[in-house]
Amino acid sequence: MLGRTGIELPIVGLGTWRVFDLPAARQDEADAVLAAAFDAGARVVDSSPMYGRAEAVMSHALGERRRDAFVATKVWTSSGQEGRGHFARQLGWFGGRVDLLQVHNLLGWRGHLDWMEAERGVGNLRAIGVTTYDPASFPELERVMRTGRIHAIQVPLNPRERSAETRILPIAAELGLGVLVMRPFGQGSLLRQPFPTGLAAAGLTGWPEALLRWCLADERVTVAIPATANPDHARANVEVASLPPLEPPLRELIGRLGRPG
Repeated sequence: MLGRTGIELPIVGLGTWRVFDLPAARQDEADAVLAAAFDAGARVVDSSPMYGRAEAVMSHALGERRRDAFVATKVWTSSGQEGRGHFARQLGWFGGRVDLLQVHNLLGWRGHLDWMEAERGVGNLRAIGVTTYDPASFPELERVMRTGRIHAIQVPLNPRERSAETRILPIAAELGLGVLVMRPFGQGSLLRQPFPTGLAAAGLTGWPEALLRWCLADERVTVAIPATANPDHARANVEVASLPPLEPPLRELIGRLGRPG
């Protein structure tokens, strides 16, 4: 569930950073990726005004699937007025409702929460969240979390970026907040390292499966949102959610082998 909203979520969704910022002539590429993810069971999609055309491209790709989708997006500005402008466009793209509206990288969060709460009060959005990619911002993230005014956070989590494990995820569990995991593949860098024979011998098919199962084995994680431009990869990522939870020793091995030497 996504925190206090009680919204049921699949545990692997679809991110759009870099891969959905496409010209109209390439819309069919995004359509194929999203269709593959949804055919495999995904329902969560995540975007942001920071990602260029990604929100509009995602809206088109969703089409009639919007009724079944959980749309998470963001405002990315320090201006409350501009943030409301972002939101007005998002309502147009996503059928008059956003499921999770997040303050991107905590930018101007104090000025955004009042109007976000008002929009939630009239039913235009279902939940409010904040995001940050930077562990240096975690003290500020903790302050926002403890306001009682948000329902979810989005932070990086992978074997090379584990700062959230020690402080942020325990607070999220304490407060009942949903946790969206960005960068489960380390922005792709973890996929480029050789896949260890020890993990292959354990029955894992490659880094995408290993890294997603590593994330999902943390019970504090609500949903991981890997981004991909490949329909087959999108389908395979989502299907990982149906695999059994990792045993702790195997998760520890993935974490150790996935760190820099």
